[in-house]
Amino acid sequence: MEQARISSMYDLSQTIAAELFEGLTYPWEALGGISGFIRRIGPTLPADRFEQRGEEIWVARSAKVAPTASLNGPLIVDEDAEIRHCAFVRGSAIVGKGAVVGNSTELKNAVLFNGVQVPHYNYVGDSILGYKSHMGAGSITSNVKSDKTLVIVRDGKEEIKTGLKKFGAMLGDFVEVGCNSVLNPGTVVGPHTNIYPLSCVRGVIPADSIYKSRSEIAKKQ
Repeated sequence: MEQARISSMYDLSQTIAAELFEGLTYPWEALGGISGFIRRIGPTLPADRFEQRGEEIWVARSAKVAPTASLNGPLIVDEDAEIRHCAFVRGSAIVGKGAVVGNSTELKNAVLFNGVQVPHYNYVGDSILGYKSHMGAGSITSNVKSDKTLVIVRDGKEEIKTGLKKFGAMLGDFVEVGCNSVLNPGTVVGPHTNIYPLSCVRGVIPADSIYKSRSEIAKKQ
């Protein structure tokens, strides 16, 4: 499943969490290590650029955090990021440089690469969002199957058993997700792909595509 590999999905120079992915093949393999990684590197962040706000919470001094936002650790908010009104970070999250976590958006066990935008009423759980990816208003990651079975990533007839009960979505760099779309458990979207609004997405979606439904995926020209 070559197109779902970390090397095919992400520019690791665009995240403070590059070391988290070392030695791994697929991005979802990093989900279980996010909390430990934050706890390890948080205390090493330079004090002239980061401040510790509560237990296991490190926020860049250049970041903007609304007073109504709820921040819970372990958490790193990188430089020039913005956490807006009533955002809820439940913990185990890395918010990249210049990223936006918007009003009423919830994060849990997630890595947002630099420049990611989840600005309006989004839920991002057990997910990794690549450089400058964007989720339109109301779009969410669904991270647990309705039957509570373990998540399998499928690409046509090829499949990988992840062994994970909680697995939201892996978005490659520059992915655009349309408003009110649902990314079902085990969704992997290749870089530079656009997802139509109101889409129900599952499985591996090729890079450089326009997705409307499983039967309507067009290659960008």
